Amino acid sequence: MSFRLLVIVFVALLLAGCGTPAERVDRLAHRLGLVRETQAGQPFQHVVYRNRIRGGDVLHVYLGGDGRPWARVDRIADDPDSPRSVMLDLMALDTRPSLYLGRPCYHGLAKSPRCTPWHWTMGRYSSAVVDSMASVLRERLDSGGYKHLVLIGHSGGGTLAMLLAARFVETDTLVTLAANLDIDAWADLHGYSPLAGSLNPAGQAPLTPAIRQFHLAAGRDRQVPAGLIAQAVSQWPNARFILFDGFDHACCWQRIWPAMLACIERRRTEVQSASFRGMDQ
Repeated sequence: MSFRLLVIVFVALLLAGCGTPAERVDRLAHRLGLVRETQAGQPFQHVVYRNRIRGGDVLHVYLGGDGRPWARVDRIADDPDSPRSVMLDLMALDTRPSLYLGRPCYHGLAKSPRCTPWHWTMGRYSSAVVDSMASVLRERLDSGGYKHLVLIGHSGGGTLAMLLAARFVETDTLVTLAANLDIDAWADLHGYSPLAGSLNPAGQAPLTPAIRQFHLAAGRDRQVPAGLIAQAVSQWPNARFILFDGFDHACCWQRIWPAMLACIERRRTEVQSASFRGMDQ
């Protein structure tokens, strides 16, 4: 290999690692074959990534984590985006129609109208955030004719999945991974200031038993320890807690994801079969 070619390869590799976190996630989505779209919520703009699978009446919706709300312990980040996305990697394994629903002010939209640092710090799970995400999801469900909704959230995305689930009659399954299900207990554990203005899933009414809940925790997770998740889940009837000892907050959810998707499908088939038997009687 010539010296000139080596230089070209080096520069290409260097540029591949450059760009804003949002641009790097966009490149990841492109490599995974996902389609990027923007959609107006009420009142925020949202970035949505979707797969190219069509057909059926079931929609899987993936929700990502909090990213990097703080640049340092004493300084709010100008841009909360993370350069990585656990959920896009998982969504790429999904064989159902699926979309990743971005939060307000994330994915390069931090400077958009109405966005303030409050929306990715203290108000990251606020009514304003949840309402806008719900408006986007409502439009997607209606336009696609979907009758069944599966909400899947990692970390803070699991928090939002809990808060969104009760708003949709279509919700039949909720899956969280390393999720912050009690934001007050989490803040106390780490010595953080309470997220004033945010909604706490642990303080909401329990979800209807018709919604199947799977809450996955990682044995090596220091950000949202498994014990914190187990404590929250113990308060909810019909919610299942599943521990993966060797995993941490971000690793290694891809290993079990095909099996988890298969579990979701089996449970839905069982419920539908039971419903049909009930109708025949």
